[in-house]
Amino acid sequence: MHSRHPAAQPFKRHGPGALALLAGALLALMIHCNSRLAAYGNPLTASWLAHAIGMLAALLLWLALRQTGPDSGRPPRWAYLGGLPGALTVALAAITVNSPLALSGTLALGMTGQVLFGLLSDRFGLFGMPRRPLCLNDVLALPLVLSGCAILIFGA
Repeated sequence: MHSRHPAAQPFKRHGPGALALLAGALLALMIHCNSRLAAYGNPLTASWLAHAIGMLAALLLWLALRQTGPDSGRPPRWAYLGGLPGALTVALAAITVNSPLALSGTLALGMTGQVLFGLLSDRFGLFGMPRRPLCLNDVLALPLVLSGCAILIFGA
């Protein structure tokens, strides 16, 4: 189904990038809020509370935006494990934000981990991703991201 609305073309081109940028900002906000909770209790309590509130928000969104789509069968079993890295991310970030790394260092190193895992996933087709060979830009991006982390954490 193609939209003929003139506003649809820029969103098709720039919308996913804008949504990814928003997701990154929300991730930073989530990590900050959870680290504040952990400072008054512990990382596991913060993780439990974050996931309970997140579950309620996801349930409300699911109820509001429920759609019926084509039955494409069952997802792979490993796809159900997405909550496990989410819970670990919340708990580990709550610990590291309340360390000398602070929020910016935690986010910078977290982004480096995301880029590295993304490159490996693309290269080897991990978890059902299409394989994509690494190019020169990919190889250059990782040291630049690591350099940015070093500047953020250790100063210029």
